[in-house]
Amino acid sequence: MTKRNKEVLTMIKVDLITGFLGSGKTTFIRKYASYLVEQGMKVGIIENDFGAINVDMVMLSDLDSERCDVEQIVGGNVETDWKRRFKAKLIAMAMQGFQRVVVEPSGIYDVDAFFDVLYEEPVSNWYEPGNIFTITDARMEKNLSRQARYLMTSQIANAGAIVLSKTQDATPQEIQETIKGLNQLLEEFHCNRKLTEEVFAKPWDELTGEDYEKLVSCGWHSADHEKLWFDQNDAFTSLFFMDVQLSAQAIQGTVEKLFADEKCGHIFRIKGFVHQEDG
Repeated sequence: MTKRNKEVLTMIKVDLITGFLGSGKTTFIRKYASYLVEQGMKVGIIENDFGAINVDMVMLSDLDSERCDVEQIVGGNVETDWKRRFKAKLIAMAMQGFQRVVVEPSGIYDVDAFFDVLYEEPVSNWYEPGNIFTITDARMEKNLSRQARYLMTSQIANAGAIVLSKTQDATPQEIQETIKGLNQLLEEFHCNRKLTEEVFAKPWDELTGEDYEKLVSCGWHSADHEKLWFDQNDAFTSLFFMDVQLSAQAIQGTVEKLFADEKCGHIFRIKGFVHQEDG
C-alpha cells in the first residue's frame, strides 16, 4: 500500500457537541477547539442555530485561522432539512485536510440524526463518529416539558462525557441534584444507562491538559431509549428581532421583565449583540 493510499483511508473523526438551549455549548467549543489546534490539528467547526440568525457562528468567528475553519449550516429547523444540509457540508469539507470536525447543532436536536448522516454513503467513506459531549448547566432547569426532557435524554444517552457548565456558580449539592436529575431522565425514557464517572464537574477555566486528553478520548455510547415523536417547531418557537433601537440598559430591563412575566411563556434564553456607544 502506498503512502498516498494510507492518507486516503485515514478517517476524519467528527465530534458532536450537544446540550440544551443556553447550556454553554459555544463557550465549550471555543475552549475545546483551541486545545485541538494547540495540539497541531486542523479543525473544522460546523455551526447550526435554531434561531433565524446564527449568533453562535459570530461568537466563534475569531477562531477562524489557517488551522481552524468555522462553517455554518443555514436554517434546517426541520430534521430532514438539517440532515441534508449537514451531509452536503461534510461532503464539501472532506478534501480540505481536516483531522477533526466539531459540530454544534441546535439545542433542539435528536442525536439519532447525527448517526443517520455519518453512516450514509458517501459520508461514511471519509468520516466516523469521534466524541459526543453533552453540555449541561450545573443547576439544571427543573421545569421542563416532556419534549424537552426527551431531547435531553437523547443527548445524554449517547454522550461519552457530560460536561457541567457554570459549576463555579453552583453548590456541591446543586451539582449532585443535577446528576441525579439526569439519571432520572434516563429512567423516565427507559434507558438502562446510569451516569457516574462520565460527568465532568469542574470550572472550565481550571481544565488541565490531562482533562482535555480525557475529553478528546471519551468517545460515545450506544444506549437505547424510548422514542418520542413530535414536531420540534410545535414544541419550541424562535423569535428574531433585527436592528433593535434600544440601549444596552433598556435591553437588560426588557429581558428581566420578559423572564418575570408568565404571559410571555417559558423562555429558555435570549441572546444576541447590541452596539454600545464605546464600540
